[in-house]
This record gives sequence, structure tokens and C-alpha cells, in this order.
Amino acid sequence: MTAPFSRASGSPEPGSAASVALDPRFRGGTDGAAGLRFAGYAAVFDRADRGGDVVRAGAFGPVGPVPLLWQHNGAPVGVIEQAGEDMRGLRVIGRIDDARLAGLVRSGAVSGLSFGYRVKAAARGRYRELTALDLVEVSLVAQPMQPLARVHAIA
Repeated sequence: MTAPFSRASGSPEPGSAASVALDPRFRGGTDGAAGLRFAGYAAVFDRADRGGDVVRAGAFGPVGPVPLLWQHNGAPVGVIEQAGEDMRGLRVIGRIDDARLAGLVRSGAVSGLSFGYRVKAAARGRYRELTALDLVEVSLVAQPMQPLARVHAIA
């Protein structure tokens, strides 16, 4: 049984393509007092970002463990528990251990997600099409490069 979730600010409407069902293993609560669990998209396929890049389906391939950072910098602020591609993009489930940042996400003040990567293959055209990437990290960010990359559920 999936725990109840509240929608984060800027998150998709219930029943939309973006409000996908969470993995049944995603349950509310955390082991630490400061922790907050969340689900969202760190990348959205086939949509140009503010820098002119488009991530294509299949670009990530199998995803191994990656850290959760704040604004792509510093020490990890939590963990990414699951990450993988679905039909919409790179969907992540994570836990924020930093109490201050957890509070900002809980209140909706921070809802952006982003990812750090190395390009393994890309095609040039109107946009740079990223077709093979090495995922390095996932970050909570104030302003995501891809405006649709957001936290969409919290527990």
C-alpha cells in the first residue's frame, strides 16, 4: 500500500501524465527525524531545456547509485533511493536528510530537480540531443534548467 502524498508546489495535477503512481515500495516516513522522502523527475524527455539541450529516452540506460546534492555542490544532503527511466523521463525517489532543505521542499519553496552528467553521445541540430549519458548526481535546485524537472510528491 502506498502512503499518502501531498503535492509539492509546481507539481502536476492528479491524473495527469506526470502524476504517475509511486513504486509500491515507496512508503511514508523516514528513519531520521529531519528526513523527507520525495519523488519527482530529474529529467524530462524530448523537451528543450533553457540551455538548448534535449534528453532523449534511453540516454541514461541502467542507473547506478548517485548522490543527492543541493545546487550541484558540496556534500550530499540525502540519498537517491531509486532512479530510472520511465516514459516521461528520469524518475527519482529520494530522501532529504538536511533539515533546513527538507523544510524548504515540504513548504514548496524548493521543488526543482536537476542532474549532473557526462555526455557519452549527442547529436547536433536545432538543439543538442543527448542520446547517451553517464549520470553523476541528482540535485535539488532553486531554478532547474529543465522547468518541468520537479518534485511531484512528498511523504
